[in-house]
Amino acid sequence: MVKNCMGRELPEQVGFYKVKPYMGPFAGKPGDQPVVSRRKPERSPQGGSKVKTLEEAIVASGLKDGMSISFHHCFREGDMVISQVLTAIRKLGIKNLSFNPSAVVNIKNPSIVDFVKDGTISRISASGIRGELGDAVLAGLMDEPVVLRPHGARPRAIEAGEVSIDVAFIGASAADEYGNATGQIGPNACGSLGYAFIDATSAGKVVIVTDNLVDFPLAPVSISQMYVDHVAVVEKIGDSDKIGAGAARMTKNPRDLLIAERSADLIAASRLFKEGFSFQTGAGAISIAATIYLSERMEERGIKASFALGGMTANIIDMFRKGQVRVLECSQSFDAVAARAIVEDPNILEIDNALYANPFTKGSLLSKLNFGVLAALEVDTDFNVNILTGSSGEMMGGLGGGPDVATDADISIVTLPVVRGRTPSIVKRVFTLCTPGDTIAAVVTEAGIALNPKHRYYAELKEDLEKTNLKLVSIEYLQQLAESMTGVPEPIETTDKVVCIVEYRDGTVIDVIHQIKK
Repeated sequence: MVKNCMGRELPEQVGFYKVKPYMGPFAGKPGDQPVVSRRKPERSPQGGSKVKTLEEAIVASGLKDGMSISFHHCFREGDMVISQVLTAIRKLGIKNLSFNPSAVVNIKNPSIVDFVKDGTISRISASGIRGELGDAVLAGLMDEPVVLRPHGARPRAIEAGEVSIDVAFIGASAADEYGNATGQIGPNACGSLGYAFIDATSAGKVVIVTDNLVDFPLAPVSISQMYVDHVAVVEKIGDSDKIGAGAARMTKNPRDLLIAERSADLIAASRLFKEGFSFQTGAGAISIAATIYLSERMEERGIKASFALGGMTANIIDMFRKGQVRVLECSQSFDAVAARAIVEDPNILEIDNALYANPFTKGSLLSKLNFGVLAALEVDTDFNVNILTGSSGEMMGGLGGGPDVATDADISIVTLPVVRGRTPSIVKRVFTLCTPGDTIAAVVTEAGIALNPKHRYYAELKEDLEKTNLKLVSIEYLQQLAESMTGVPEPIETTDKVVCIVEYRDGTVIDVIHQIKK
């Protein structure tokens, strides 16, 4: 066993995975990451069509036992591509695949769990695996550990050759016969395909899966024909009305609305809240409400933002249309309104996820971000954040871009209630460490705002907030308050088996998750 710099004990090897301990948010260096090319040069058909049935496309891709496949999660709860592709793969008798989606939402009928149990899938890596799959993994479903990476770490790992994609299956709401594809138009538009760009440019073979074949040439184009090997036409790829299900929803809870308003007030109190500032607020219930309050503070002050970043929601689209934000840098569309809006204005930009969050590029957009509002399941007295596991040992979230935003944003704000039900959210030690506390500037709750004395903007932010009537408290006060309301929770019992590896954005391991005893 070894310890990383956060004091977490880690095995040196888990199955196929060799552990590199996390040594700090800025310990990794760009020169440490070799860039490799996975694309195999192959002349495309002259003037012909790449259109096939799904099963024909899988056969033509050369997919064999033991290879690696990938998908994007831009349809979120409305995705129908993954189940159709895996069902066709199962029918062909292909086994022992490495499953590498950008994330897994709660896909049913059939569940991903079924494809693990029958041997179609033997390894998994993603940013999150919540739902039935996540709970099954924590219960010991997999023989090999699941590797969980933040959004910025996935393109880094692919470029460095740590993750190789043999065949990428990319759902597109419109495509032409030669492989030009997009998520911006069509009856089931999902908006930005930013999470699939790295797959399109790096996979050995690329299969576009669409239910809307249009005349050549398609416009607009998100993924070019030059990267595409086959186009598979199916009856339906997804339901855009369900993109906003699950995480992306608006809260009506008075407590959550209070937290959201305080978050906006914190931003408005900062000296960085000025003409041309930038922000990311995400798709959590409190974050969406915070976006509305932020819009109000901007209107009151007469301030406009230079750009909003990351996943876009209807609320941010509304701010953009009111002229409050000049440019939307969109890596993902979180609801049907945002999915449709991206095609309507040249200042709503569809961006590559590597441009969004990969720390080992020549210029990640996060490096220009002023404010990031983040959700969490737990925060501890060292400001460490748990985004993954719930109090009863359930997989309740995904890493997403949280660790990326926290590290690079000037001021990163974590929003959460002091308790959820009878469970404390502010604890002495998080069960799963996902985001290091040094990168968190403030924790906002209904009982007050805790500033992190170790954060680089602490002195400046404290000075700004002391000029307001916002209630400042210590993180220890919030933890003791939570414990006084719930009592000391029973610890989650685990076995010695490591079921998940939690990577930091530089490819080091910040924590591991052990199998939960039931």
